[in-house]
Amino acid sequence: MAQGSWQAPPGAHRVALIVDTDSNPFEVGCACEVFGAPLRPGIGRRLYDLRVVAPRRGTRMRDGLFTVEATGTLADVEDADTVIVPNRPRQEEPTRPAVLAAVRRAAERGARLVGLCTGAFTLAEAGVLDGRRAAVHWQLAEEFAARHPRVRLEPDVLFVDDGDVLTSAGSAAALDLALHVVRRDHGAQVANEVSRHLVFAAFRDGGQRQFVPQPVPAQVDRSLAPLLAWAEERLAQPLTVAELAGRAGTSVSSLHRRFRRELGTTPLAWLTGRRIALACRLLETGGAGVEAVARRSGLGSAANLRGLLRRHVGLSPAQYRRRFAAPAQPVG
Repeated sequence: MAQGSWQAPPGAHRVALIVDTDSNPFEVGCACEVFGAPLRPGIGRRLYDLRVVAPRRGTRMRDGLFTVEATGTLADVEDADTVIVPNRPRQEEPTRPAVLAAVRRAAERGARLVGLCTGAFTLAEAGVLDGRRAAVHWQLAEEFAARHPRVRLEPDVLFVDDGDVLTSAGSAAALDLALHVVRRDHGAQVANEVSRHLVFAAFRDGGQRQFVPQPVPAQVDRSLAPLLAWAEERLAQPLTVAELAGRAGTSVSSLHRRFRRELGTTPLAWLTGRRIALACRLLETGGAGVEAVARRSGLGSAANLRGLLRRHVGLSPAQYRRRFAAPAQPVG
């Protein structure tokens, strides 16, 4: 992409966060926390150069609670590598034409587009989601599908990564998607550092469900935390769901219900996700072969590791290592 007026620090990815009238400050805050920090402890370099931009300088935020004086304008979108589009609490109101035009131009030149929560409505209105997969808040799924039938809506998932267009469900899923972007750009180790700073779970797969439609139990079960910590220390072992249930002192079906209720996923999906995260760390930080990484992460074989890594990360082990492995330290 040709360099314009936006000169980012060396190696920093340019992110334009568009805010418009009544944008939800929670999703805006999530983007600022993940992409706006100049330096983070444990990383030592600037990952992103964030600009908050708006169609006009004074922008009223959610329900007029406060006003944002954006430091950037829509002209900055032309130089951004990633564009986060405005979320829209009132989906029935059309997006400002100037914003839609900026989004379309960004798509045409190959910028990455991100819609957090109702941002999917903005992307769909701009026409960049036609024929593509997308996520949206579960309460808005029916309305979204009716208004945008050409979009392949996945109504229950936390987020969807469709290559250069990414969308998330509501509220906290914005952080899940933002951390996924960091993981995709900079690897699991950097994403873990960012998540630790945010005190937020580093790996919630986008395929997890947004919610479980069941009442809160009268008596809350004991936390799964001790079981999860125990399993994390034994990822290389051939753990089964039955073993996890035995360790928790419950039945397999009860353990499934607890995982769904507390984590929004299944025991096997959680275990696979943690093993993939471990495999990524091993690929980044060591020189072990693919077979050894597969064994040490509990994924069994190189073939299984390759298949799961491609499915979850979109890269082969060799590609992942070339992209994210830490540089060798000088000796002496």
